[in-house]
Amino acid sequence: MSATTAPLVTATDFVTMPTKDLDRAIEFYGTTLGLPCSVHIPERHYAEFETGNLTLSVIEPEGMGLTYAPNTANYLALHVDDMEAARATLEERGVTFAGDTFDTSVCHMAFFADPDGNALMLHHRYAPRST
Repeated sequence: MSATTAPLVTATDFVTMPTKDLDRAIEFYGTTLGLPCSVHIPERHYAEFETGNLTLSVIEPEGMGLTYAPNTANYLALHVDDMEAARATLEERGVTFAGDTFDTSVCHMAFFADPDGNALMLHHRYAPRST
């Protein structure tokens, strides 16, 4: 790529999270995870939640003429400042984690899923990132 060529893609606007039950997903993302809901249009089969740097667009794909398939392989990493506190809060709210918090020697990760089985993780980097 030439230094004078502007990048074609300049940001990531949102990530979709498929659901079979929009009301249940709204309860999970809004109440359980505590994310602010910025858009909710039930007749259009979606709601959006803000994470601070990325919007989660929760959609009912079948209501949009698409095929439903949960994302079970690619974990969406949700940043938290305090892993222990965040995990404890979510466990109190009924979230089940898959195993103990994993320490990579630069970050902590705790794996779980939303009610539709979409792969999520809490993530906290405690050491500088090196490339």
